[in-house]
Amino acid sequence: MATCRGYTRPVANAAIVHDLAFINWVVLFALAGGGAGAAVVVRSMSEVAPGYLRFLAAFGAVLGAVVLLADLSLPAAATLTVPGDASFDLPRRVFLGVFVVLALAYAVAAGRGQRAPRLGAGVLVAAGLVTIAAALGWGGGLVQGVPVVVLFALLLAVTGGTFAAMVLGHWYLVTPALPARPLIEMTRVLTWLLALQLIIFWLWTALGSGAGGRPFGALVGSSAVFVWLMLGIGLVFPLAVMVMANRTARTRSMESATGLLYIATAAVLAATIVAAGLYFGTGVLA
Repeated sequence: MATCRGYTRPVANAAIVHDLAFINWVVLFALAGGGAGAAVVVRSMSEVAPGYLRFLAAFGAVLGAVVLLADLSLPAAATLTVPGDASFDLPRRVFLGVFVVLALAYAVAAGRGQRAPRLGAGVLVAAGLVTIAAALGWGGGLVQGVPVVVLFALLLAVTGGTFAAMVLGHWYLVTPALPARPLIEMTRVLTWLLALQLIIFWLWTALGSGAGGRPFGALVGSSAVFVWLMLGIGLVFPLAVMVMANRTARTRSMESATGLLYIATAAVLAATIVAAGLYFGTGVLA
């Protein structure tokens, strides 16, 4: 067993199982909160099929409920590599419950063709509050947790947004007459988000997050293989694929764009898993 600030932390296989609960939480809520949030953002950008919005919001509500159930059985935050603050547990769970209710209500309203801007804003705010409470609770407090807020927010936006774009691609396959603008705008925004994620990755690496605080230490440390995996497969590769998806969407090659978005979704999901694993397992921000 390893001791950290008076708390005992499991080692080897037990530590991996321990961290998996938190990694699972991050991945599932990135899909739930990011997907439902993407429905609200896309609706504000242009007209899309009500069925698409209903699906994303309902998916977010159902998956959010699963996350809430999983949250109730998480290990103590104090046993993390970066010891967390249990005082954020109750707010996080309350915000999760609010998110589930609002996402479900938005799914019903969107399915009826209603804009429901207040409900949409509520979904975005609730998802943001869940993200902030989780990041601060598992990031070591108000000050130390700020970079973790940035990490979780980016994972939420990129993971949920890429999934939402891939689902939208399917709507074009069954309804070819839909305007191309929504998918073009989504892939454009996701391209910029992935580029921002890449810039912040290099910033954190240069400042020496984890790895004893050594600049660029994460690139050669004990977790270097996962850091390089995050850089190559999780950031550079999906960025290139997203650029191609945007260009094919502009030419209305929706089948090609959807295929590319499938690839991007797989890569982004892998990156989310690796980024969460690096943080919870070693304290490295990536």
